[in-house]
Amino acid sequence: MMTVDELIENFELLDDWEERYRYIIDLGKKLTPLDASEKTEAALVPGCVSRVWLHCETRPASEGAVLRFRADSDAIIVKGLVAIVLALHNGRTAQEIVAMDLDDLFDRLDLGNHVSANRRNGFVSMLGRIRAYAELEAGKTAEA
Repeated sequence: MMTVDELIENFELLDDWEERYRYIIDLGKKLTPLDASEKTEAALVPGCVSRVWLHCETRPASEGAVLRFRADSDAIIVKGLVAIVLALHNGRTAQEIVAMDLDDLFDRLDLGNHVSANRRNGFVSMLGRIRAYAELEAGKTAEA
């Protein structure tokens, strides 16, 4: 699992935005594509200009349910942003995800000055969808 600090450090190691874009694109290329049958309306993340499909799988663990996310996009830069979001969330418990404060992540990576407002909205929507999955799972754990 990647931490926010590690991600920021990776960005800071790159000299300019051309290199950062290549890094984002490379991250996206490493994502396993979703099967066409998984690209459903129900899996679409609302608020994204490009299409982003997100799936969540839950695995029981002694410390709480562990969430695994799989996602895909039809746009190369967005797919890289998806990869960033997944790297920060995959393999964490619902409680860990709910406790994460990523509201300013876009700004901390300085993406706001280099990526369109529409992509920012999609990024925030993706974070919101993941948080909703985690809150739902955390609620189930609390009830048990």
